[in-house]
Amino acid sequence: MMISMLKTDYKSELKQFYKPGRRHVEKVDVPEMQFVMIDGDGAPGGLSYAHAVEALYSVSYTLKFMVKRELALMDYGVMPLEGLWWAEDMSDFITRKKDRWLWTLMIMQPACITSAMFGTALARVRLKKELPALDRLSFVPFCEGPAAQILHVGSFDEEGPAVERVHKFIEESNRKLTGKHHEIYLTDIRRAAPVNWRTVIRQPMV
Repeated sequence: MMISMLKTDYKSELKQFYKPGRRHVEKVDVPEMQFVMIDGDGAPGGLSYAHAVEALYSVSYTLKFMVKRELALMDYGVMPLEGLWWAEDMSDFITRKKDRWLWTLMIMQPACITSAMFGTALARVRLKKELPALDRLSFVPFCEGPAAQILHVGSFDEEGPAVERVHKFIEESNRKLTGKHHEIYLTDIRRAAPVNWRTVIRQPMV
């Protein structure tokens, strides 16, 4: 008989990082967490991007079921997709020449996940599916440190004012931008109208 277990909601447990408000820019100090990551380039929504997302979620859900069903450690909700964005010529990022964008897509993993478990999950997904991006995945720690963030509600192409507010907050705090533009996608865009999309806009600072 399977023993039921409570489901951990990491978005709520880590709400200071995954549930900011939309009215005011907030300062956070993001600790080291571990992620399954993949690097790529090109426009969001393009083929390379789609393959990366498919590989990330396939491995993340395989890890979730390993933890719950085989190890009986816990149950948890798979965390949302996150993206680090930049361009070799940052003017291409500002003018939204999306085909020249570079990105790292990633999904946070609970502390109980190990490198060995990640390797097992990769192997299992590889046996079931032929995913073009699977072998480009990595399992690494990532520490963002001090950052400013706000919640944007609406389509991705309307993020400009929210990004400007974050940058202005950093400037007025006598800090400087560092690292990469960070977005956390809280909405399944397949099931919601763009006007309701919820995205965390985050910018590291020093």
